[in-house]
Amino acid sequence: MEQQGNPNQSQGRPDDVGERDSNVTQTLIWIGVAGLGAALAFTLIRSLAANRTYDPTTQRIQQLIDEANHLLKSIDDKRSA
Repeated sequence: MEQQGNPNQSQGRPDDVGERDSNVTQTLIWIGVAGLGAALAFTLIRSLAANRTYDPTTQRIQQLIDEANHLLKSIDDKRSA
């Protein structure tokens, strides 16, 4: 007696396996594209952050912050003494 239905059913359905392999390949390609885009963005941001030019205003602001911190510390030391 012959089995009725799809003849590929008893063979593990190779058309489904091929489709699944295609989906996995396509997913891996998109993961690679996303990873490459993230690496490129990271490299670009790093290079832009590293190329800061000398800015006297920023340096002066940092000096003022350091001076204020020093004054606050000396005030705290006088209070505790």
